[in-house]
Amino acid sequence: MVTADEIEDPQNLEFELRVNGELRQRSNTRAMIMKIARQISWASQFYTLWPGDIFMTGTCEGVGPVVPGDVVDCEIEKVGAGRLFVSAAV
Repeated sequence: MVTADEIEDPQNLEFELRVNGELRQRSNTRAMIMKIARQISWASQFYTLWPGDIFMTGTCEGVGPVVPGDVVDCEIEKVGAGRLFVSAAV
């Protein structure tokens, strides 16, 4: 995780998403329809934001369906990487 002062322009960050190691997305935050500052402003109208909160903002074309057992890896330039193990709903 990073703080706002560590990223010069959050609307210009490369990111990639892979499912089971297969590249499904490669894009840049400048392609986002709703800019990051607007998302933060909007969300903060409904609930308190805390350090470490994560925004799930939707996705661009390419991910497709995932199924239990899949592994989703995402990396955002200058921010970090995360891994999600897909499991069945219980």
